[in-house]
Amino acid sequence: MTGERPIGEDDLQAYVDGRLASSRREAVKAYLDDHPALADQVKQEIDLREALRARLAFKAAEPVPSRLRVANLVAAQRRPMHRRAAAVAAVVGLLIGGILGAAGGVWWSGASHVAGASVAGNAIAAHRIYVSERLHPVEVPAEQEAHLVQWLSRRVGKPLTAPNLTAQGYRLIGGRLLPDSGEAAALFMYENAGGNRLTLYARSGGAEAQTSFRFESRDDVSAFSWIDNGLSYVVTAKAERAQLLPIAETIYQQFEAPGDPAKGRL
Repeated sequence: MTGERPIGEDDLQAYVDGRLASSRREAVKAYLDDHPALADQVKQEIDLREALRARLAFKAAEPVPSRLRVANLVAAQRRPMHRRAAAVAAVVGLLIGGILGAAGGVWWSGASHVAGASVAGNAIAAHRIYVSERLHPVEVPAEQEAHLVQWLSRRVGKPLTAPNLTAQGYRLIGGRLLPDSGEAAALFMYENAGGNRLTLYARSGGAEAQTSFRFESRDDVSAFSWIDNGLSYVVTAKAERAQLLPIAETIYQQFEAPGDPAKGRL
């Protein structure tokens, strides 16, 4: 419709969740009719949601457990803090385990599969998974960049920044937190005008204080990795080596503290 805002990620998620007004729902349906690949992905999300609901439906029919009755909840508030924390952790663990089990154990099996992989290998794997994601490419969008950077810096344990790649034709979409061999890893995602996406992966660690750029290419994905100031970095994109190198250099320069001596690069 003339003057109607474009269909966005929020509309698609609300459509999956069944939260759209009827007029907007029709607009999303029309949009999906014109984008069959995206429509198929949305259908898969809806099917997964319904499968989870069906699997957990028996819970809704159960009576409220005695531990959740008001009198017992009030009594629980009087327990020592560490006991309450342990109880909450147990409940959260059960909920997460149930949901992951309903999804077929994809996350657990994936984690064991890459347990021995290098940081670069994990970064490339994360890139392949998330750059094709339409509904949830990031956890925190670029509109909340300050919060995103602060959150990821705190979790990784080192000060980070979201490099400005405007001159290279890429804008920040946002980022997410990921696990890497027991460590927290940050993933920043960028996109250019052609819809091609690039990711920057960063995690604490690395046996060496500093390394030169290391180039890897797996199928159609290329990556440059390096270690600097106790952080491992990997920039990954569907690009040729000559295209990716100046972007990696730009990122390196923006992370480098002022006054640091020049460092050798391949």
